[in-house]
Amino acid sequence: MDNSTLHSKINSLPENLKMKVQDFVDFLLTKAKMEDEKKVRVFGSRKGKIEMLDDFDAPIEDFKDYM
Repeated sequence: MDNSTLHSKINSLPENLKMKVQDFVDFLLTKAKMEDEKKVRVFGSRKGKIEMLDDFDAPIEDFKDYM
């Protein structure tokens, strides 16, 4: 669809629908901007920031009754 066809269709709408079209276009622009700003995940970027305790696999005392 070329711009002139789209423009003429929008111009033929009543004012309340034109406002809805404007809101939708604003939404699409915001969404596109957010997608462009997404950070690219880098493998290994959290290395050294997560710590696992030595007793990670040890039974938990709260679940003692269920074992």
